[in-house]
Amino acid sequence: MAIPFFPVNIKFTVRRSQPELVAPAKPTPREVKQLSDIDDNDAQRFQLPLVHFYPHKPSMTGKDPAQVIKRALAQTLVFYYPFAGRLREGLGRKLMVDCNAEGVIFIEADADVSLHQFGEPLQPPFPFFEELLYSVPGSEGIINCPLLLIQVTRLKCGGFIFAARINHTMSDGFGIVQFLKALAEIAQSACEPSIPPVWCRELLNARDPPRISFTHNDEYDEVPDDETRSHVMVHHSFFFGPNELMAIHKMFPHHHHGPQNSTFEVLTAFIWRCRTIALQLEPDREVRLMCSNNVRGKSNSPLVPPGYYGNAFVFPAVVTTAGKLSRNSLGYALELVKKSKAMATVEYIRSVADLMVIRGRPNLVSTRSWVVSDVRRAGFRDIDFGWGKARYAGPAMAGSGDFLGTSFFIPQENAEGEEGIVVPICLPLKSMMLFIKQLENMLISKL
Repeated sequence: MAIPFFPVNIKFTVRRSQPELVAPAKPTPREVKQLSDIDDNDAQRFQLPLVHFYPHKPSMTGKDPAQVIKRALAQTLVFYYPFAGRLREGLGRKLMVDCNAEGVIFIEADADVSLHQFGEPLQPPFPFFEELLYSVPGSEGIINCPLLLIQVTRLKCGGFIFAARINHTMSDGFGIVQFLKALAEIAQSACEPSIPPVWCRELLNARDPPRISFTHNDEYDEVPDDETRSHVMVHHSFFFGPNELMAIHKMFPHHHHGPQNSTFEVLTAFIWRCRTIALQLEPDREVRLMCSNNVRGKSNSPLVPPGYYGNAFVFPAVVTTAGKLSRNSLGYALELVKKSKAMATVEYIRSVADLMVIRGRPNLVSTRSWVVSDVRRAGFRDIDFGWGKARYAGPAMAGSGDFLGTSFFIPQENAEGEEGIVVPICLPLKSMMLFIKQLENMLISKL
């Protein structure tokens, strides 16, 4: 169990309605639809929690956000009817959706707290999040469970919190945002989504016959888990504003005869090195970095069409030792980050799909791994149900299921209105304290 490192001093009571199933507003096709071989690997078989905080909007006074969103949800599921179904597992652990229109879980609630009491700026971990996204008993699984759970919590200030938990095998960040934008459009009286949903999961299936053209050892080989689990894990988020990002850029070598270092590259390299030092591993221990690489637009002939809402990303891994990463300059970490990004070619993507079929859909290596997913361009903040843009929008915490070593790069403004990046991180308590000290020591001389 991971706990907040700096919990907000806030207590509140939530009164929830009975959870109910919301089905499509009209009859939908009764069919079975297979997921892709990128969708259904073990790394995606978890429930992803999301949260959006919306302030009071005077022009919407008298309108109930829970009822507005609930009505829109039933209409949106007419177009996205697979979400109203249930996953089944076939031969070779192949996942498929039984489109039976059973519905998704919807909860409406009231909390005796105002938005400003959650802190400024809003960022994970959020206090008493389990009250804002109630886990209905029996709904937490992957197979034969609802694929989506939504809770809308009204606040005493007139704002509200939209929280959702989605089965990640169905969609990646871009696919989730596409669905939520459709929901928001229909909540604002649209008759249909502006982007029609596209299934076409066969586009990311294995070839026939499958042929693995990369080793993929660094991502999917079994690595003995020799770490102790007795330590307390804690959640905390770190905000990197314009000044911090400029300071981090200055720490890296300039490539005068090549492309400039991107913000993603330098921030990832900086955090990975600081994180590794804070873990105090033996110098010969292998450490892994996996950067989530979206396959949309990877070639002149895109692998998936507009409107595709399945998983369309891969995790090329780079490996070094804790000693090498800690002793070498930040430039060493930077080159490894660039290598991970460069590996995600079309052929690599095809090879991953083939590997999933040949090797039984294995999970990613989690031992001493850090996974980074950049959701800054996914569009979570653009989801407007009629109350304007959210003060915070996106993943609710670090981690992906039971694996706590995943971090997200989330766009956010600080209290001064400066645009920056929030990065939620989960570490053992002692390592978190060392990590904060490492960040401060490296940044203080550059600010």
